[in-house]
Amino acid sequence: MNKKILQLAIPNVISNITIPLLGMVDLAITGHLESNIYVGAIAIGAMVFNIIYWAFGFLRMGITGLTAQSFGAKNQTEIVSILFRGLTISVIGALLLIILQVPIAKFTFWLIDGSSDVEFFAREYFFIRIWAAPATISLYVLSGWFIGMQNTRIPMIIALLINAVNIVLNLLFVKYFGMKSDGVALGTVIAQYVGLITGIVFLIVKYRLYLKFLNWVNVFNREQLTYFVKINRDIFIRTISLLAVFTFFTSQSASTDDNVLAANTLLLQFLFIFSFLTDGFAYAAEALTGKYYGSKDLLKLKQAIKLSFKWGGLLAVLFTIIYWIGNIGLLKLLTNQEAIIDICKNYTFWIVLIPIASVGSFIWDGVYVGLTATKQMRNSMLVAAFAVFFPVWYFLNESWGNHALWFAFILFLFARGAAQTVIYFQSIRKNINTKLS
Repeated sequence: MNKKILQLAIPNVISNITIPLLGMVDLAITGHLESNIYVGAIAIGAMVFNIIYWAFGFLRMGITGLTAQSFGAKNQTEIVSILFRGLTISVIGALLLIILQVPIAKFTFWLIDGSSDVEFFAREYFFIRIWAAPATISLYVLSGWFIGMQNTRIPMIIALLINAVNIVLNLLFVKYFGMKSDGVALGTVIAQYVGLITGIVFLIVKYRLYLKFLNWVNVFNREQLTYFVKINRDIFIRTISLLAVFTFFTSQSASTDDNVLAANTLLLQFLFIFSFLTDGFAYAAEALTGKYYGSKDLLKLKQAIKLSFKWGGLLAVLFTIIYWIGNIGLLKLLTNQEAIIDICKNYTFWIVLIPIASVGSFIWDGVYVGLTATKQMRNSMLVAAFAVFFPVWYFLNESWGNHALWFAFILFLFARGAAQTVIYFQSIRKNINTKLS
């Protein structure tokens, strides 16, 4: 089982770590320009697309769990139907985003209280990158489907290619063509379409035998479509709640001043690095728990869950040590602006707590997705966000300032995992034992 976990997790770890590395390269490129305005612009622009694209993250997770269960049950018709249900939704969603891009931009930038200079360049970034929507959302579907099929190598290849192309183009546009945040956005758009084309080629070449089971009547089967929508609705609500926390975090940072916004943005990279690494094992948990749940193998299901947490725990200990010892060195890789580094030094205590506080929620997310226990996952997120994060910030903000924001955020990360643990042992485990025994 450890071998199976690592075979699934390592490609995910490799591909996932390129995502924060890309963000760090973008920040490093703009962080070495003549003004921190560009760092703030990238931070706000990226946050806007987190709101947009993370809202569609339900497609990746929902499709992984449903596909893995169908794979375990050896239901070829449903396997391919899940893929095309997701692609249909992704195309419709992407077209709506492009059509509504102006009102979306007006609303999101109205929510964010940044300086006029930062907002100008963030808007420029937005109206270029929005054209990547069809590729980005469709890639969520393809990646989720490949993972559900117990294949994490293809998503790894696609992610590595996307991020390599993105980094090269960003450097080319900014360093050699003299572009600013607009160059970063254009590089992202081109890279996303390169990734989509690659994913379609892999689908046709490797899974062409599955495509013969495509039945459009089954794709839009009312009962299956209703269940598909229900699963993804719960994940959507969960994702929107998560986005509410991150959006509020960035918005509050921006409302303080541009330097605090830049500092908090840089410090958040420590969370993204750890989360994307740990998500490699969470994705493995999604694939394996879904597969064994679908094949009704209770023993292997429990073993997969247990060992996924052991691997997550090892990562948490390792990164706690790394963040404790090397936080300033990592910050200096991101920017040479001493004023921002000095601000970051006041909050490095919080980033040391990130791995231990967050590891439980990351691994539980994988288990819950594999089991399609999306209602419970949604509820745990609602508790952590609206009963912990926002109240804690509200009561402490006036006296603690930016420390209140970080304290509330750390408690939010911990509360998610704690709530998921309680729910699993109080109800989900009993239901699994009853259904699979």
